[in-house]
Amino acid sequence: MVDLRSRILEYTAGIGPDGTYTAPDKEQRERLAAGVGHLLQGDAGEAERLLATVGFTATRLTDTASGRRYDEVASLRPGEGRRWGRLYLAADSGIHWSAQVPHPVADRHTEELGVRLLEDAPGGALVLAGAHRHAGRGNAADVAHRKDSAFHAVVEELQKRGVPGVQLHGFARASDRPYDAIVSTGPVQDASGEVSALADVMEAGGLRVCRGWSARCPLEGTANVQGESAKRRHTDFVHVELAPGARGDGRDADEAAKALSGLLTTWARD
Repeated sequence: MVDLRSRILEYTAGIGPDGTYTAPDKEQRERLAAGVGHLLQGDAGEAERLLATVGFTATRLTDTASGRRYDEVASLRPGEGRRWGRLYLAADSGIHWSAQVPHPVADRHTEELGVRLLEDAPGGALVLAGAHRHAGRGNAADVAHRKDSAFHAVVEELQKRGVPGVQLHGFARASDRPYDAIVSTGPVQDASGEVSALADVMEAGGLRVCRGWSARCPLEGTANVQGESAKRRHTDFVHVELAPGARGDGRDADEAAKALSGLLTTWARD
């Protein structure tokens, strides 16, 4: 038994802009994705064999707070790895959605929101980047704009199976960003009824929302590589940018989290 929330947040607490980062090569990404694929299929033995070839392992965890079981895909040597991130999969049901956190710590409190969504909605996957977006050289660790990352390989593996995803970002409010939330569908620029309802629920909760499919919004994620991959695979992808008050603690943050949990619960029922 483990406190899942504490376990995940202790991991992300070690992420900082001065950390090292080395991207996986093509073969490593393929092996990692294949291992995750076998885990999703219920073939734990083959998953473990493939993951071990890239220094990862899969561990079955039971959360003390909820009693729910999760599979954690993580480095065999915590603290010594190449900062490729982690994956958490609900083990008591199929996987019906993913919450993606490409910029933990850098986009403050998005990692906490990701954990909350994993706790609140059934049948989910939480995909965490393992490095600060400013780690490494240039934009090497900015996984929302890089295809050569473990994060992207895992998200693509989920997308291949038709798993929709919501990607969590944070922004600083400014005169050109007078919003609490910017909700878009990335490169698609069109929204399903479920995604449109997400924005409506946020607005009903008192948040000022910019809808990327019906207005000109900043930070729409049109160049987001996971969004581009989702578009190619005709898989739902929602890019959510949140102001500081809509992340972490407080009424606005609660309203944003409840609205997102509602979307994911709907996806879990579909």
